Amino acid sequence: MKKKKMILAGGNGYIGHLLADYFQDKGWECVVLTRRLTGSPREVLWDGKSEGEWIQVLEGGEVLINLCGKSVNCRYHSRNRKELMDSRIQPTRLLGKVLGDLQNPPEVWMNASTATLYRHTFGDPRDEKGEIGSHPDAKDAFSIELAEAWEKAFVESVPEGVRPVMLRSAMVLGRGDDANNVLGVLRRLVRCGLGGKMGHGRQFVSWIHERDFCRAVEWIISHPGLEGPVNLAAPHPLPNREMMGILRARLHRPLGLPASAWMLEWGAFFLRTETELIIKSRRVIGGKLEAGGFVFTYKHFEDAVADLLDF
Repeated sequence: MKKKKMILAGGNGYIGHLLADYFQDKGWECVVLTRRLTGSPREVLWDGKSEGEWIQVLEGGEVLINLCGKSVNCRYHSRNRKELMDSRIQPTRLLGKVLGDLQNPPEVWMNASTATLYRHTFGDPRDEKGEIGSHPDAKDAFSIELAEAWEKAFVESVPEGVRPVMLRSAMVLGRGDDANNVLGVLRRLVRCGLGGKMGHGRQFVSWIHERDFCRAVEWIISHPGLEGPVNLAAPHPLPNREMMGILRARLHRPLGLPASAWMLEWGAFFLRTETELIIKSRRVIGGKLEAGGFVFTYKHFEDAVADLLDF
């Protein structure tokens, strides 16, 4: 019996490895398009800018997931802004052009996106119909511009007959200390005594357990009527103050130094990142998933942490 095939463009990061391992365990063939080969048999070389022999791996595949893009964990100066934009837009437009020329293109094309699109709020949760836009308190104008430009390029690039899905993901909680695994970073802060509230601590944090992230992608694949933007976020976002308290309790650190607004600004400067990643209130839920009957295994942050930090 022929294996189903998934192609992961830019799939050598944390999320790419997560999806490839999950679906390979399910019997899928997973192919990773990457700029830097690491020796894995599932890798195929491409540059994300030009056509080449890599095109043939798309033919006859079931699913294409585009994860390309420079990490947003950087300072948003002019050079990085250009790299952030180009690293998303160029591969997306290239994939769209190539898919349009294939005899048997993948049935589903999922493009990574972000839950940060939704407007900074302390009010009601945002589902896929939630207000989109920047807010001066969140300092997120460029992030919104970047996400909107990426989604626009995707929508314009999807050829007829291919089902388009934008994966508007909250932060994915996982095991390990990968630089893109937020839980690993938070765990190190707590252990160093820096696990107090960040800023005023009232900002909401949206999240999803890595297992539910993969299960949600699998769910979307198996439901042909699901397309357009889909939020990948657990049903219970929580304030930063509460989140840090749960982590301290789990890691047996009763005390944690809080970080005031000015401390976050200085810390972000020296760590070469932006405070928006911390101070924005993202209260996002997976509206389409839950309406369609998807059941999260990990609905509450404390349950997710108990599983992921089970040692």
